[in-house]
Amino acid sequence: MSTAPAVAQATAAPPAEARSTGRWWTLGIVSIATFMLMLDLTVVNVALPDLRTSLHADFSALQWVLDAYALTLAAFLLTGGSLADRLGRKRVYTAGFALFTAASLACGAASGILALNIARGVQGVGAAVLFAVGPALIGQEFRGKDRGLAFGVFGGVSGLAIAFGPLIGGALTDGIGWRWIFLVNVPIGLLAMVLGVLRIGESRDPAAHRVDWAGLLVFSAALTLLVLAFLRGEAQGWTSGPILGMFGAAIVLLAVFVQIERSLGEAAMLDLALFRNLTFNGISAATLLANAAGMSAIFLQVSYMQNVLGYSPLATGLRFLPLTLTLFVAAAVTGSLTVKLPPRLLVGTAIALISGGLFLVTLVQPSSGWTALLPSMLATGLGMGMFNPPRASLSIGVAEPAKAGMAAGIGETFQQVGIAIGIAGFGALFQHRVTNAFATSTAGAQLGPQAREAGQAVAAGAGNELAGRLPDPLGGAVRAAAREAFVHGLTDVLIGCGAVAALGAVAGFLLIRTRDLHESALAGAELGGH
Repeated sequence: MSTAPAVAQATAAPPAEARSTGRWWTLGIVSIATFMLMLDLTVVNVALPDLRTSLHADFSALQWVLDAYALTLAAFLLTGGSLADRLGRKRVYTAGFALFTAASLACGAASGILALNIARGVQGVGAAVLFAVGPALIGQEFRGKDRGLAFGVFGGVSGLAIAFGPLIGGALTDGIGWRWIFLVNVPIGLLAMVLGVLRIGESRDPAAHRVDWAGLLVFSAALTLLVLAFLRGEAQGWTSGPILGMFGAAIVLLAVFVQIERSLGEAAMLDLALFRNLTFNGISAATLLANAAGMSAIFLQVSYMQNVLGYSPLATGLRFLPLTLTLFVAAAVTGSLTVKLPPRLLVGTAIALISGGLFLVTLVQPSSGWTALLPSMLATGLGMGMFNPPRASLSIGVAEPAKAGMAAGIGETFQQVGIAIGIAGFGALFQHRVTNAFATSTAGAQLGPQAREAGQAVAAGAGNELAGRLPDPLGGAVRAAAREAFVHGLTDVLIGCGAVAALGAVAGFLLIRTRDLHESALAGAELGGH
């Protein structure tokens, strides 16, 4: 069956004059939302020490501040994209914005760590809708070279938020308190919602079937259990009954989901035919691996800056400027290249740079200052900036416009699952390596039965506090051992991150092909490669 009528109906293109004005409003509103969402993935990092003190949270609870957001975000991305195709992308996008804004207010008003983590989970649901539908709204409005420009702006804004997250978080935390890293979303969200209602055009899949509620529930439950198992694995034991049970249940539910989607055919929320598209598989694998490695590395390096080198949140953000500025410039420049260079070249090169940057963290020694991170920052920033524009464009380029929400949703799912699993897995490995290194050190041995508990405190960033409570010369020895354990744990884990990113680069180079993209993504473009 020809796709031309469906494409024409799905885009429901207004007159050229209205579209010319409206599409830039759409790009601006989606960019504002994306900036807020990506900011909330990184801005919290520098506030974690303040959160630990203010809300009396331990290392596990602090991880949940990041993971609760990533967990629900990952679990509901495909749901948000699929609902948007059926119910209307503008309508669902506006509802997601309202939920995200209300949850941000609840985060800022939280009286305890449990309340904060619950609010972060709700915030993640709203963010999932915005992440999934935003690229589809852009893809609906832009074609050819203009699409490359639009996704360049989109990628640049994403990169800007990731890059400046530590600086903005530091300024807010040092200036007016950690609560404002959430409360600042409220006025911005309200303004963007009003503009969206007035300026974004509605679109949906004209051939959409009824909502696939069974698929939505089963897929969301499967992803929730899968990510939760990774998040809790280190604390409860990877071979413990609850963790193995969650992994097993997730696999069973994913198998059930596949059967549900096969039985529904055209009414399914996920077009399983996408998995026969080599480029879809390539960009999905590259996205998951790059984010698992890159975002985990930023989390650990921010912790190193603050907890080992002793910089304040604002000072930490300022020292991340080499990464942030490189990332932003690279993202802006790469946008125009998405219609000129083969996508596999852009994606593979970008992730290879991320991998090389992570390996460069081995230059850091226990006696090093923050400048030892500069080579890593520059290479990683360049790679992360280059990666965002082609990733966003490819995620919807593999599907016809009528299914843009679904395609964007599954693409963002791989990104957020990568972030959640990466932070959980590499965070657990880091905690294990640091705890063991400290507990087996000469200073740690002097603490006797408390050595492992002290090692866990060192991994959580409380090494200097621990040393400060001990008399000299033991306090000085513990401080030196804590620093050495933390740095060796950091370099060991980031070598692992670099290896994972290298696998993502291989996937990008070998599995992404221009000929696999839908004709709507190629119209008017000058893409190279096959």
